[in-house]
Amino acid sequence: MNNRKYVGIDKDEKGAMNPTGNVIRDAWLFGLIPENETCEGWTVQGIEALYAKVTDEWDKYGHLVCNLPPELAEKHQRIYDAAVARARALGWDPEDLLDDD
Repeated sequence: MNNRKYVGIDKDEKGAMNPTGNVIRDAWLFGLIPENETCEGWTVQGIEALYAKVTDEWDKYGHLVCNLPPELAEKHQRIYDAAVARARALGWDPEDLLDDD
């Protein structure tokens, strides 16, 4: 059984620009957890359960930001703009994801 605990989106490497960070940001977007919830100490199972809820919410909009109602689209932009700015300040470079080396 996996007993690892998540470090928290605020402590995750390079601004949590990874699948777990996206689940948490999307959970904020849909109001599944408060925006000050970092998920620090959550188990893998807890994150997976949150992922399932986030997926259910995205299903309503065809998993497309352009299908979100205006208030959610604005919230998405605010959350993700802040996340990208923070991640870049912490050394994240999206180009690294394209590197095959």
